[in-house]
Amino acid sequence: MNPVEFGHAVLISRVAADQWHALEDDLVVGRGEASRRADGRLFVSIDAWHGAAFDRLAAAMLAALPRPLHTVVDEADLDLTARWQRAGFTIRRREWEYAVPTDPGATGLDEALPPPGVTIVAFGRAEEAPLRALDRTIRDEVEAAAGWQDMPAEVLTRPVLDPSKYAVAAQSGHYVGLLRVATVTRLPRIGLIAVRADRRRRGIARALLAHALGALHHVGKETAAAEVTESNMAATALFEGIGARRAGSNLELVRR
Repeated sequence: MNPVEFGHAVLISRVAADQWHALEDDLVVGRGEASRRADGRLFVSIDAWHGAAFDRLAAAMLAALPRPLHTVVDEADLDLTARWQRAGFTIRRREWEYAVPTDPGATGLDEALPPPGVTIVAFGRAEEAPLRALDRTIRDEVEAAAGWQDMPAEVLTRPVLDPSKYAVAAQSGHYVGLLRVATVTRLPRIGLIAVRADRRRRGIARALLAHALGALHHVGKETAAAEVTESNMAATALFEGIGARRAGSNLELVRR
């Protein structure tokens, strides 16, 4: 692919369909990348040594890619946020990062029992077929309501279902709620907690959370991580009600 020169010092080259490099004196001083997520949104990211390289990468990528374009930044990184805003991006939503204690004595979940008739199926014990059916039901409900564009980035729209990562709530022979924990980072991450629409407001989500955090505490994990979209007041109340503290926040920005 042909490079595009934006000035005497920095040269921008599209090295692949979804990758760009910024070169200065034959040294790579910045990289840009585009990736399409399972929900269809196109996300871009730039890692640059200085502002000029960032601006030129952003200009090249904006000229080549269809809109809308999305990006996610740490809200505490004011410089990076300002660079994206300089490129025409605006804030679409905020996502809170929570540090969640696992000790039942700290969360107050030591007495959080499932509602009558509901049992919790432990991690790795769920049957794959009914788990997949529940996952599809919940995802259909999400798509009919807020849609995946308002869900945390950690929540994949078409995940590979691994029962070892799921705790499940069962009632009358059917799965009615689920909680997924990912362990790809140092801190276990609560990636999704959801209950069927016709079973909400009965304490099922709280019981699932009590089971999951208790299991993590049992294996020596003192803290878990969770992401909650700012507009999700029910999830915010659930986590803050058990002593979770806000450890940071991410911003999703969009260029339309």
